Amino acid sequence: MAAIASLCVFCGSQTGRDPAHAAAARELGTALAERGITLIYGAGGIGLMGVLADAVLAGGGKVVGVIPEKLESLEVAHRGLTEIVVTEDMLRRKRIMIDRSDGFVILPGGFGTLDEFFEVLTWRQLGLHDKPVVVLDGAGYWAPLLGLLDHLSAEGFAPQASPGLATVVRSTDALFRALEAA
Repeated sequence: MAAIASLCVFCGSQTGRDPAHAAAARELGTALAERGITLIYGAGGIGLMGVLADAVLAGGGKVVGVIPEKLESLEVAHRGLTEIVVTEDMLRRKRIMIDRSDGFVILPGGFGTLDEFFEVLTWRQLGLHDKPVVVLDGAGYWAPLLGLLDHLSAEGFAPQASPGLATVVRSTDALFRALEAA
């Protein structure tokens, strides 16, 4: 695979209960800036999204936010981004994020993060993209989901999600090693 110039990170608009989630987002953001990798994300100025974007910007990196009009009108958009793209809906938002990214990272999040994760996972399964999908699960947040994915596979309803479709890592360093190996 060619060098990663941009990474799409899907994560929550909340920070969650465990401070390790915000620490992981901050560490990832700092690492993206240090490596000159542009962050593509959902444009939020709140939750893990805000922590991540702030860390990239603080490190002098570039951040592209993609947000639907509805969410922008609710004033959840980060106002200090390098670029902001406003879309008519969530479907167009995901399409732009997928098209503009060289790979995907999944941090803790809620329903939106799950939707985005399953979208890129399904597209990869169908051959609509061949970009790496990496779940950064340092604090074990995704363990129940990963167990469900194993169950789907064991029951014959899905291919094994890892390592074929997605890679699970526990640290930012392991994340970049996984991306380099992709």
